[in-house]
Amino acid sequence: MFAIGDEDGTLFGGVGGGCNAGGGQGAKYRLHLKIDEEEKNLVSRRTVVKGVLLYQTFEVVVTCLLLKATGNYNGNVTSPKPSLIVLAQQFVVGALFWDTWQYFGHRILHQNKFLYKHIHSQHHRVIVNYAFAAHYHHFLEGFILDTVGGILSVRLSGMSPRASIFFFSFAVIKIVDDHCGSWLPRGNVFHIFFRNNTAFHAVHHQLYGSKYNFSQIFFVHWDKILGTYMPYSLEERAGGGFEARSLEDSKDD
Repeated sequence: MFAIGDEDGTLFGGVGGGCNAGGGQGAKYRLHLKIDEEEKNLVSRRTVVKGVLLYQTFEVVVTCLLLKATGNYNGNVTSPKPSLIVLAQQFVVGALFWDTWQYFGHRILHQNKFLYKHIHSQHHRVIVNYAFAAHYHHFLEGFILDTVGGILSVRLSGMSPRASIFFFSFAVIKIVDDHCGSWLPRGNVFHIFFRNNTAFHAVHHQLYGSKYNFSQIFFVHWDKILGTYMPYSLEERAGGGFEARSLEDSKDD
């Protein structure tokens, strides 16, 4: 059941990453200068692409093994369709659970020095974000936070295989957008309706924000509740683009 949505999400992630990366007129929307990417990032784009492709291959293999182990190859797609209200409830429950799983898992990966050094630091080698770096992370991190967290979200919410396709696809497209490194003030629904967005996550990837803004994928309530939310302002940069600046200069690195 889960593989249907999970594989679909992998496909949408690749397409979304390619679209964001390929945008030619990015200068007036970028949150960082191109030279910042070249000077600050600790890993090349070539290495990131290889890492993402390897992880997505791993994810598809694991998903197929899960299908084989459970004997669920096709899913029960002929069951009665739930109402829109039920679907909305399932999406909200799934999103809230997955956000909780992601927040605490992500925060532990930062606060435990061993886990950060050997697992999560791989993702933070990309300091200036771009879209297809969204899934550049350690295999174990991706398996626990994304694959296991996604499976549990679908299980607990009661989504059908068909519903999980849309849920996973939406989530993956949003994750890719959150890492795209560009701010589109008009027309991007993720930037209009979600506080957890590109600018929010760009702050987290900076050295001054690495202890804050742990929330992933949809909302920011856990950061707000537990005091790890770092407020920021978006300012237009001379020469084009935007810059996300912390409003709490008193917070140490």
